[in-house]
Amino acid sequence: MELSNIQRVYLIGIGGIGMSGLARYFHHLGCVVCGYDKTSTPLTDDLHNEGIHAVFEDVEDWIPMSFLEPSASTLIIYTPAVPQNSVIFNYFKNKGFEMYKRSQVLGMISKDLFTIAVGGTHGKTTTSGMIAHILKDAGKDCSAFLGGISSNYQTNVLYGKSNLLVVEADEYDRSFLTLHPDIAIVTSMDADHLDIYGDHSHLEESFRLFASQIKQGGVLIYKKGLLLGEGFTYGIETEAGAKASNIRIEDGNFYFDFSDPSTTITDIKMGIAGVHNIENAVAAIETCLRLDVSAAAIHEALGSFKGIKRRFEYIVKNEKHIYIDDYAHHPEELRACITSVKKLYPEKKLTVIFQPHLYTRTRDFADGFAAVLDMADELLLLDIYPARELPIEGVNADMLLSRMKLWNKRKCGKQESLDIVRFEKPELLLTVGAGDIDQLVTPLKQLLENV
Repeated sequence: MELSNIQRVYLIGIGGIGMSGLARYFHHLGCVVCGYDKTSTPLTDDLHNEGIHAVFEDVEDWIPMSFLEPSASTLIIYTPAVPQNSVIFNYFKNKGFEMYKRSQVLGMISKDLFTIAVGGTHGKTTTSGMIAHILKDAGKDCSAFLGGISSNYQTNVLYGKSNLLVVEADEYDRSFLTLHPDIAIVTSMDADHLDIYGDHSHLEESFRLFASQIKQGGVLIYKKGLLLGEGFTYGIETEAGAKASNIRIEDGNFYFDFSDPSTTITDIKMGIAGVHNIENAVAAIETCLRLDVSAAAIHEALGSFKGIKRRFEYIVKNEKHIYIDDYAHHPEELRACITSVKKLYPEKKLTVIFQPHLYTRTRDFADGFAAVLDMADELLLLDIYPARELPIEGVNADMLLSRMKLWNKRKCGKQESLDIVRFEKPELLLTVGAGDIDQLVTPLKQLLENV
């Protein structure tokens, strides 16, 4: 497939964060772009406003005429999350179209570019967003495919005129093995996606394969303690090659010092909160130093980095109420998020609304979820968001509640959680999860701002 010949692109699962980035990319190139997804979301609304059409009924009749027959100028992209019994998916398959996974197309796009790929079971979206922002802010133009909406640029894809490309390397379905980066960063390798990998050891092996695909003369940068072999390590308060020290909170902002064998940067003010984000920043700094960005430019850029939507995002911040929203859906992500909130606001009662994501993940990490959620002062637990999965007997929100020690906990629906917040008016609220819990963000914001 020669991407330069492509004139029309159809995306099955166009509303996904990675798929929508590709839709925007090809639309930017002047292609006719459209697609299907099962539900309309604010992201698909944004695509529509940009001139990218999406449909939400899985029927052949909604496929545009120009996509009905295979052509060398037509590209069909699908996400592995789309069910194999999808009518539209099977139409293209049975008609003999060449169909490409999102990861394969990303591999084609990045093949001839200087690629910085950020992988990890968590931390990759913020880290890749930081790297892209530092490069842009420092005047080093780059393109980027991000796994979230950048708050600085209000999009998940950035366009640059240089050959620099920043990509988020997704471990789900071994997608990142289509990439051959010049610089690879690995932020974490905690057990996850066990429905795909079976056990932790297979996931770790996949990351080692990813690291082995770095181009000749390239570099691997990874968090100290990960078993990845030869490379350059980073971390917090550790003997890593690059590290953060003197971490502190002043006037509600996080500060730290950075050092590696050749560079020291002091009094870095973070534009976003969280100790875990300081760790992400260390990886981003080390990467950008290797791309000849100055220490002064890095210092300034990190202060203006506003983060990624739904990654420790302040929704309400006033004298009466603090409301933070986060995408965390793994026990270690939850731990990092809740720990940072409690460090920032140690005197405030923390109310957490959590929506578990996937039956398999809830089953595999039930004890871990229970232990971390016990860190809250009050928990409102929503039902599991199934995404692509069918229910598993005995795996539900009640199972998590039964394993927790926290007394102030309850299971509730979305509307009930809004009613509770309306009544209790919590001074410190955190919503967490990767499903459709984001539907609560706007109404919760309205409730707390109108109090």
